[in-house]
Amino acid sequence: MQQQKEPIISLSGVVKSYGSGEATTYALRGVDLEIKQGEFVAIMGPSGSGKSTAMNIIGCLDNFSSGEYTFGGVDVGELSLNQKTLLRRNYIGFVFQGFNLLSKTTAIENVELPLLYRGFPAHERSELAMKALRSVGLEHVSHHTPGQLSGGQQQRVAIARAIVTDPFILLADEPTGNLDTVKGKEIMDLLSAFNKEKGLTIVMVTHENEMAAYASRIIRFRDGKIDNSLHVEKN
Repeated sequence: MQQQKEPIISLSGVVKSYGSGEATTYALRGVDLEIKQGEFVAIMGPSGSGKSTAMNIIGCLDNFSSGEYTFGGVDVGELSLNQKTLLRRNYIGFVFQGFNLLSKTTAIENVELPLLYRGFPAHERSELAMKALRSVGLEHVSHHTPGQLSGGQQQRVAIARAIVTDPFILLADEPTGNLDTVKGKEIMDLLSAFNKEKGLTIVMVTHENEMAAYASRIIRFRDGKIDNSLHVEKN
């Protein structure tokens, strides 16, 4: 899989439905979406609009019912379950609202986990994990457990874990949802820096307009469809 000028993410007529016949319900109703390499996209919409379903499909955490989804030119719909797991593990980083850190494991050990799953040797895992922690300003707490860290620090560790494998794309699901405004802005400044300075492609689900304003494009979902797409002008 190689980097290219074509969209890294392409959804065409993607439908996600549950049930059958008259009991069929639709989470997505024919979504068309392209995300190019280096973009910072915010996905917004009311509860039940389909934004989280779209995020889960992009992250290969959920299957779609019909349509086409390509990732880096690869037809995801044609991949086996194991191939989707490998795609997710090797090319996608995840940041969640709840941090999802192992409570009895140190910060550096949490960051090492994706490298462990990919079979990196111990010394290389440690070096790369420390580099990732340094990039989020937390090398000094590398041996602290999550319980010894603030919420903002825990989310920074989660970001370090997400970027330690140098993913093609970072998916962030309400990354500031459990943080106060000040800490939330710190996290958004960090994500914005990764996007601008390293060219990291970011797709973020958020309900906060203030956080969405950091993105270069805002996509709004309503009733399982894209309501509109707005480019945010930067000074």
